Formats: sequence, structure tokens, C-alpha cells
Amino acid sequence: MAALVATEAAASPDPAEAAETAEAAELSRVLSRMLPGLEADSKLGRRRALEALQRTLEAARPEAPDGDPAAAAAAFQGPWARLLLPRLLRCLADPAEGCRALAVHLLDLGLRRAARPRDALPRLLPALAARLAGPEPARRPPPEVCEELRLALVQLLHLAVRLSGAALAPHLDDAVRVLRCTLLDPFAAVRRESCECAADLARATPDHFHMQSESLIGPLMQSISHQHWKVRVAVIEATGTVIQFGSGKSVDDVLPHFAQRLFDDVPQVRQAVARVVGGWLLHLRDRYSFLHKLIPLLLSSLDDEIPEIACEAAGLWEQVGLRWQMENEEDLKDKLDFAGPPPAHHPSPGSRPGLGCRELVFRNLSKILPAICHDITDWVVATRVKSAQLLAVLLLHAEGHITQHLEPVLRTLLHACADEEKAVVRSCTRSAELIGTFVSPEVFLKLILSMLRKSPSPSGLLVFASVIRGCPREALRPHVKVIAMELAHAHICQGSENVQEALAELAAVESVDGSQDLFRAHVGALLERLAASHRDWTGRSTGFLQFDVVLAHSGPALGEALPQLVPILRSCLQPARDPPMRLKLFSTLSGLLLGARETVDSQGQFHGYLDTLIKDIFVPNLQWHAGRTAAAIRTAAVSCLWALVSSGVLSDEQIQEVQEMLMPQILTTLEEDSQMTRLISCRIINVFLKTSDGVIDADKFIKIYPELLKRLDDVSNEVRLAATTSLVTWLERVGNEAGKCYYQSNIQHLYRELLVYLDDPESAIQDAVLEALKAGSVLFPDLLVREMEAVLHKHRSPTHCEQLLQHLQALPPAP
Repeated sequence: MAALVATEAAASPDPAEAAETAEAAELSRVLSRMLPGLEADSKLGRRRALEALQRTLEAARPEAPDGDPAAAAAAFQGPWARLLLPRLLRCLADPAEGCRALAVHLLDLGLRRAARPRDALPRLLPALAARLAGPEPARRPPPEVCEELRLALVQLLHLAVRLSGAALAPHLDDAVRVLRCTLLDPFAAVRRESCECAADLARATPDHFHMQSESLIGPLMQSISHQHWKVRVAVIEATGTVIQFGSGKSVDDVLPHFAQRLFDDVPQVRQAVARVVGGWLLHLRDRYSFLHKLIPLLLSSLDDEIPEIACEAAGLWEQVGLRWQMENEEDLKDKLDFAGPPPAHHPSPGSRPGLGCRELVFRNLSKILPAICHDITDWVVATRVKSAQLLAVLLLHAEGHITQHLEPVLRTLLHACADEEKAVVRSCTRSAELIGTFVSPEVFLKLILSMLRKSPSPSGLLVFASVIRGCPREALRPHVKVIAMELAHAHICQGSENVQEALAELAAVESVDGSQDLFRAHVGALLERLAASHRDWTGRSTGFLQFDVVLAHSGPALGEALPQLVPILRSCLQPARDPPMRLKLFSTLSGLLLGARETVDSQGQFHGYLDTLIKDIFVPNLQWHAGRTAAAIRTAAVSCLWALVSSGVLSDEQIQEVQEMLMPQILTTLEEDSQMTRLISCRIINVFLKTSDGVIDADKFIKIYPELLKRLDDVSNEVRLAATTSLVTWLERVGNEAGKCYYQSNIQHLYRELLVYLDDPESAIQDAVLEALKAGSVLFPDLLVREMEAVLHKHRSPTHCEQLLQHLQALPPAP
């Protein structure tokens, strides 16, 4: 009997199921009539078939008799998977863009209405990969050329991710291959949609995504500096989710890019960085391994110029501290049970960071500080400003624990307080005040005073003043005498910087017109006083700095003090003396010599010291010695010599004297590595030649042109042009010689070499060499014609040779 009942039940289908089957069968019949149109040969026929399908699917929504949406979706599932899906996927490769667009729209409709959209994944994902990634992802342009369609396809992938969830795990390879390409798409909207899709994919497949997450980091980081700020925000947010659900190994690859985005001009981008980093500090599985790298990024946002961002970052940081405090409650038990009040004179006792925040900074400070100390001297202003702000935040959290890191922090502040950027100096003085607040005077005085004794500087005094300002008065009172005695030392209180105001006040007291008249009255006594210690000077000595100020500000008074001035210069510029001091002194001396008539030659007596200047200063400093420092000093000496010979204070006879003593050294400096040295040497030789007019010994004279000729192969066109100008002057000097026949073989060699450069790739060099050959053509014109005819066929263009030939033909016949 039971078997009979079962048989009857099986033979009598459920009415709902029957209705569902009927609906599916009806839809199948309707679709079967339309689908052949998708195979039409004409674009118009395929488009009409797709439009008919669209009208059918949008207008005739199948519903179960009882109105159950699930039943309707189940009725749609069979025809969709069996008939519609395969044909629509083939339409994604249709040659007509309109047909492809309709196919994507219909696929979107089908996924939304199907009961089991995940069943479409085995066919859908490979088809999307074929249209968006191609066979070699991230290297070739995607097969789909229309950017709006690429966006629609990525949106279709995103829809599949949302509808399918964890069922996407077996198809992660295809999904990630698509995203690696679309994250680099030229269309900004495609990149944004791809970022959102990547984040949802990570959330949907947490158990498998970590195996693929690292392959998305590269494309994401290539897009993080995209010109559209919305793309940058989307990339940052997607990166946060990809790493949250993926591999923590990628944090190191991402952090430098995130740090750069902290300088973004758009507030939303900076806010996204703060949110993502804060989220990692709260929820990242491996966050303890990256605390010392993540903390600086979040703390940097506390000083953001937008108050909302700074406030949100502060809230996130407070949550991070509380979370860490809860996780490490046993370790912090004593500090929690016996928590004391904030330190006396705490700058903000009402808003003191929580224990968890302070402990996080203290325990990671040794890893964070080296990078901060490095970046605070970076060449980029924004980096220095941000680093200086972060240092103050770290010191506020570290409190008394600053002591064990005090020496490197003070050394960094000494450098940073000399910065030209006011924001850097402002933050660094704030850090120095915090040192005074939290560190014992016995400790910081020992270090700061030692630094000031070694190298006093305005920045050092500024740091010292800031530390004292932050120190409680009762703690500082026992040390006031020691501080006053140190500040009274000459090497500190007699520094030479920032003296203009003092000089103006002294001039007013003595009723003289400006600082130059003040120096005229006292420069002799000043130099005699400084001469007593000049043998011990270095580039940092107080006496030398004062001497440099005297040279820079005395003006015409120096011409009256040459007997005191020249011996100091001669002593300080000897090769055995401190190189930085010599470099600085040569630089100052160059400025004096350029304006010699208003400085050292104001009384017309400078020529009396010319012999000392050449023999005792220039000759020893132009001698070759190995090393970059020696090369820099030779460059400074050559520059100083150029200032002398071009100043106009030397007569031709005096320049000839200089030439006789220094020509060998200057010919040597033509081979220096420094382009500036070679250039100035060419110009000095040109001046020497112009004033020689037959006074140079013939053998010495012949040795000049080969050295100049070498410079025509110089890497610098400016040096090549200067050398060519000097060769013109050399040829003119030969023309003035009575016995020019003595030079014929040398002139022939020079003709031959110059004709090579007449075909130089640089037109400016060609023109200069042409002028040189014209200048030298009067010496042996027939010889030049023969040499030119021998090489004319080798030149790429005969233009310059023809110009030279015309010039030669116009020359008057030789007597």
C-alpha cells in the first residue's frame, strides 16, 4: 500500500513546480525563436536580435503563480544557463561595438535575475579575461578597445563578485588576471571600478585570496600616483583591503608609496591614507611586525593642515593605543595599577596621550628615530617639514624615555635649526622645548655644552635657548652659573654671524656714515688683533669667521690695511692649512679682486703686493695634488686668478709678469676634471696671449697651442668655444711675430687639426673654427688651401670650406 502511495505521489507533480516548469518552457520557446538572429551575417540583424532579447527580458519578467521571487528566479535559471548565456558570451567578441554593448547589458540582467549566478562563473570569467586581459596580462592592450565597454565589463565582473561570494574562489586566477590589467587601464573610471572590485573580491574569498593578493600590489602601486585624485583614493582604499585579507608581506612594498601620498595636495587622499593605516594598526593580522613602520604614517596625520583629518587621525590613534593596551594588559599591569599624574610642567596635561599610545611610541622609538633624523635633512622642503613635525609628536609621547636617545636627537636638531624653512625651525624648537621639559638638566647640559664648545653656531644657540625655555625653573636654577660662564666664552659670544645690526649701531654711536667708515677707522687695529691667532685658524674658528666678515664689509678700507692684510692671507692660504678655510677664503678673495678698485686697490698700492700674491699664494695652490678637496681648491684658485686678471687693475706689463710665473700651471689646469676650471683656464690663457705681444719665449709659445687644441675634444661646448677663441688670439700673436716662418710646421699642424673640427656636428663649433681659420689664413694661405683641398671630400658638407676658400681668395696677394 505504501509503495502504491509513493508511486502515485511521484506521478502527481507539485502544482508550483509544474507552474515553474511551464514558465521556464515558455521562456525557452520565446528565446529559441530569437536566438538564431544572433548568428546573422549582418551587423544590423544581430543588433535587432539583441534589442528584441532586451525588450523581452525587461518587459516580460516571469513570475511564479504565488508571486515568489525565488521561484521566478528558478524558472529563469534554466533557459538563462542553457540558451542565453553561451550565446551572449560569444557576442562579447562581436565586431560591432553596439552589439557588444547590448550583450554586456543582457549579461548583467541575466546575472541579476538568475537563481544561481555562481553557475555562470566557469563560462563568464574566462570570457571576461579574454576581453579585458588577453593572453599576456599587463603587457598588451586589452582586446576590448572601447573604454566605455571595458568599464561595463569590469562592472559585470564586480557584479559577479558580489552575487557569487565565496563561490568565486576556484576562479580567482581569471579574476586577478583581469584586475591586473584593468587596474592600469588608461580610462580613469575603469581603474576606480577595478579598485572597488579588487576590494570586494578580497572580502568575498578570504580563505584563498592571500595566495593571489601579492600579484595585485604592483598594479595598484603604479596607479597610486594617478593624476585623478579619485583614482588615488580608490587605490589607497583597495590596497588597504587587499592587504587586510591578503598577505602582510606586501606592507613593505606599499609603505613608501603611502608615505608619499601624505604630501598629496588633495585632502581626501591624505585622509584615505590615515584611515587605511589606522585600520591596519587596529585589524591587520601581522600588525605587530609593522608597528614601527605604520606608527609614523598615522602620527604624521596628526599635524595635517585640515582639522578634520587631524581630528580623525587622533581618534584612530587613540583607538590603536587602547586596543594595544587591552592586548598587553598583563605586561602593563603595574603601570595601570599605579598610574601617576602627568609629569610636572607637561605642555598639555589635559590631553596627554594614553598609556597605550605612549608605550607604543617608546617601544618603537629606536627603530623610528634613525629614519626621522635622516629625512629631516632631506633636500625636499615638504619632507623636512613633515619629519620635523613628526619628531615633536614622537618626543611628546616618549616623555622621559627621550633621555636614552638624546644625543642623536640633539645632533639632528642642531642641523635642522639651521634650515631656511621657517616651519622646520619652528617644529624643531618645539622639540627642543620638550627635551627641556622631560629630560634632567644634568643630562642635557652635558651634551649641549659639549657640542657648543666644539662648534658654536647660531642653530646650536637656538636649540640651547629652546631647551632652557622648556625646562622647569626650579630644576634649572642650580645650573644658571655654569650656563652663564659657558655663554660668556669668546668662541660663543663673539660669533661673526648676524652682525649687520650691531655694525649699524656702532656706526651711529661713533657718528660715522655707515659700516665702511667704521671699518676705515678700526680695520688696522682689527687685523692686528686677529693676526695674533691666525696660525691656529680652521674654517670654524671664531677668529677666521671674524676675519671673513672684515674682508666682506671693509670695502675701500682694505686698501689702507694691505700691510696687515696680505701676511694673514699668505699664511692662511698655504697648502698645509685647513682646506675648508682655504676654500672659503679664496671665494671671499675672488669677490674682493673683482671689485679691486673699491677694495684692495682703493689706494692704488695693490701692485706692490702682486709678487707675494703670485709666488706665495697662487703658485702653491695651483700645484696638482690628488683628491677631490685638492681639485676643489685648484678650482677656487683659478677662479680667484681670473678675478685678478679680468678686474682691470693690472697693467699689460703686470699681466705679463703674472703670465711668466703662472702659464705652466694654467696649462696644467686645462686637464682638470672640473668643467669650470677648464673653462676659466682657457679664458685666462686668452688674456695672457692678448697682453703678451712678442714677450713670450718662442719655445714656450709653441707649447701653448697643443694644449688648447686638446680642449676642442672637450665634453663641454662652452669649453670648446673658449679654447677656439684662445687659438684665434694665439694665431694673431704669430702674425705679429717677425720670424713667423719659424712656426710654419706648427701652423700646418694646426691648420690640419682645425679643418677636422670645421666639419663638427655642432654648428656653433663649426662657426668658431671657421673664424679661427680665417684669422690664421693670413699666415700661410697657400698652405691652408692645400690642406683644405686634401680633406674637402671627407666633409659631410662643403659649406664652411667654400666660405673659407672665398675668404682666402679675397686676401691681398703676399708681398
